[in-house]
Amino acid sequence: MPSSLVSLLPFVLIIGAMFLMTRSAKRKQQAAANMRSEMQPGSGVRTIGGMYALVKEVGEDTVLLEVAPGVHARYAKNAIGSVVGDEEWERIVSDGEDFDAVVPDDASSLTGGEAAEHEDEDARIDLSKDSTPAEALADKAEDTSAKKADSEAEGK
Repeated sequence: MPSSLVSLLPFVLIIGAMFLMTRSAKRKQQAAANMRSEMQPGSGVRTIGGMYALVKEVGEDTVLLEVAPGVHARYAKNAIGSVVGDEEWERIVSDGEDFDAVVPDDASSLTGGEAAEHEDEDARIDLSKDSTPAEALADKAEDTSAKKADSEAEGK
């Protein structure tokens, strides 16, 4: 009889581990569901994608978020990762204001300033004509291949 109990021990341990894991997962799901049901308009939230937004309206399965001043988007409630506390929300909002003050209005700092102004003229595509960007790109490709053919002919 004792040998039969020893042979059953691995199965009992596996079943016990599975029970504990499912219980833990159910607790986490219940906590997430409670957090989502307690959301109210005016709360700050973080989506599962990491975006911070302000709750404007809570529906049965969806939530309307203000992702930027005057910009609203509707998300599934399951996309809300957490409700952000007031202190953390204020820190996030104030960080965004500091960031706006640092970002320049023009893109010259992103392209290297003066270096971008003196780029090779052949590398630019002229969109001032009455053509689509695709047509302008095709014209540029034709010009480039013609110049390449001319330079190869001169080199021979």
